[in-house]
Amino acid sequence: MQIDFHTHANILRKSPITLDEFIQKMEEASLNGLNALALTEDINHPNFTSFYDMLDDNFTYEDDYYNVNGLKVFPGMRVEVKEKGTLLIIADRATIKLIYKKVKDLQEKGIPADDLLRLLNNYNALKIGAHPFRESNPWLHHSEKTLKQFDAFDINGKDLYKYGHNMKAEVEALAEQLQIGAVGGSHASQRFHYGCIFNEFPECKTIDQLRKAVKAQEYKVHVSPFLYPKIKAANFVNLFFRKKAV
Repeated sequence: MQIDFHTHANILRKSPITLDEFIQKMEEASLNGLNALALTEDINHPNFTSFYDMLDDNFTYEDDYYNVNGLKVFPGMRVEVKEKGTLLIIADRATIKLIYKKVKDLQEKGIPADDLLRLLNNYNALKIGAHPFRESNPWLHHSEKTLKQFDAFDINGKDLYKYGHNMKAEVEALAEQLQIGAVGGSHASQRFHYGCIFNEFPECKTIDQLRKAVKAQEYKVHVSPFLYPKIKAANFVNLFFRKKAV
């Protein structure tokens, strides 16, 4: 199973994705070799709840994922912590909706990392520290005690593009030091981006199975030789949409 742990359905806050656009993006993900992905939408996006309502109304939910024309789509969210740092949370749909209700107002005021992790201990959710070395939003200033509570770090496609492919080895070394996983996440928000980095996993249908594979390191991270042109094209399209939205 080839899975991407860091993707977004929406491109802009002002332009919530439509059903047709979402289906087209998932088709593109499949064409780029993915069998599964995690939708880690920003918890502050205006359409967060309506987006999951759209998924519920239009796709079959099996085990812990939505079946989108054969592509496994695991529910998730992205949360920023008060001290800086982005946490990707992946869980079944009921759990994601519960966490949203608990965290939404707290996050807007600024939720400390340890408070968020303490809350998440009550739920069966994968916790992935996104782009730990990114200068604008790193995890390095947090304590080892905090970071060891993660299931994994995110080897982020955009960071490989910006900082170079050595970033993969740096994230893996930090993860090994903390005895957690290091999994690939494209950070894709539109179709050109899919497939720039992905993970080869055993077949998984549940959060428990994903966690077991991460903990046992039963996976391999693949970086596409076309990562640079893929993300360059994605950045160009994102810039176009931002200018159009102004």
